[in-house]
Amino acid sequence: SCPKICYCGCGSLSSFPLLFHPSAKGSQIVMDMSQRTVKRQASFCNAITFSNRPIALYEQVRLKITKKQCCWSGALRLGFTSKDPSRINPDNLPKYACPDLVSQSGFWAKALPEELSNEGNIISFWVDKKGRVFYRINESSPMLFFSGVHASEPLWALIDVYGLTRGVHLCDLSLQQQELHLEEDDEEEEQLQPLSSNSFSCHVPQNSQNSQQCSLLPPQLDTDLRFHSVHGIHVTALDEQTVARLDHHSDERTLVFTSRPMRCSETVFVKVTKAGATRLGSLSYGVTSCDPGTLKPSDLPYNPESLVDRKEFWAVCRVSAPLQNGDILGFVVNAEGEVMMSHNGINAGMQLCVDNSRPLWMFYGLHGTITQLRILGKLSCTIFHWSAFQLFRSPLHRLAFVSEPRTLCSSIPAFHPESPTFPSCSGSWSDECTICYENVVDTVLYACGHMCLCYACGLKLKKMANACCPICRRTIKDIIKTYRST
Repeated sequence: SCPKICYCGCGSLSSFPLLFHPSAKGSQIVMDMSQRTVKRQASFCNAITFSNRPIALYEQVRLKITKKQCCWSGALRLGFTSKDPSRINPDNLPKYACPDLVSQSGFWAKALPEELSNEGNIISFWVDKKGRVFYRINESSPMLFFSGVHASEPLWALIDVYGLTRGVHLCDLSLQQQELHLEEDDEEEEQLQPLSSNSFSCHVPQNSQNSQQCSLLPPQLDTDLRFHSVHGIHVTALDEQTVARLDHHSDERTLVFTSRPMRCSETVFVKVTKAGATRLGSLSYGVTSCDPGTLKPSDLPYNPESLVDRKEFWAVCRVSAPLQNGDILGFVVNAEGEVMMSHNGINAGMQLCVDNSRPLWMFYGLHGTITQLRILGKLSCTIFHWSAFQLFRSPLHRLAFVSEPRTLCSSIPAFHPESPTFPSCSGSWSDECTICYENVVDTVLYACGHMCLCYACGLKLKKMANACCPICRRTIKDIIKTYRST
């Protein structure tokens, strides 16, 4: 039967259009007359907004990203509040929803992964009766975002137009339509496909003329890399190089790790060996300094992004492109700490900047309709020549950024795209601090070398957990004040 949408004691909401609240908004927010479109006019913060009415349980808040500004890091923050925005003084709103607002009682929010925050994407998010918040991008499978919301109280949507996200538009979707979508999702979760023993084996194609993926891989791969024996409770190992989800849970603990740390410029290839035919899935990935052997399956969370709060080093990302059965992904951490990715032989560019001064294990999380993943093999640094010029090639008609040669390890040439976080503009850099927009830039960030902050903002940024450069997102090891000669 079709799930009924609950109203948290607020009465029927279907006759009231969902809009942005006209007065409870950050100082940088500009709103159109329809109250459906907001834009941050300057800076990267002070752009918190709310819905004009409470949101029903299971009611989807649908936002279209209308403007992206690539010179910032961080993206849209989404969540809910039990505080009536009409009673909130806009002058008392903090600069940031996270961590400032969520540290107060009655506010829950979390940052959307940057790679999902592209212009034109439609993000839907909602809360269920258990206080769990889910989201989906366009028509992808729902993902668990976070939990702990007090669902017994009236809840208003909280939207912080932060960082990369410059503007959003509220899309109209009737509650009746949403109810139908929820019913379809529930039916799909009930129709679970059992694992087939015939699909356990997926050999590495070795220049086979019959293999569709033979052109996506080097002529020969080393096959000594395996999955670690420690993994999420909703995953099972079919063999040393293949893992599968036990069930199609909406709350899934599906993290898996490599059996050993990655080596400098070693490329690992993984293949989606089983995925839903009608709907697309997604894959989380990242690196960590935490030895998986020191973890218990119960330590691994539902949401991989929450791992960054642990004491060890964790860097988490998600494949932005939808994945389907047979897709091959390549990952490499180069000598400069850049995590590069390819998708079916096409360079996807730099995804993360990490501290590679310590051993780093690779990890993955299976989401949506992806139910099996296999390590095809790895390409060592000593034979990285093929990977540099074939797997991570960057044809101009396929990439937005022109590639240029750099040196990895052992002076082996490779092609990497320029970082998309650099603003593309002519002339000199601005003398204004990119955080406060008041003081003159006088501080260099070590080790990336970017000079974009005043000393006061640099000190504040350095004290934050997981502090990183606003331009390239590389970890900040120190800040250095500079003095100009007159």
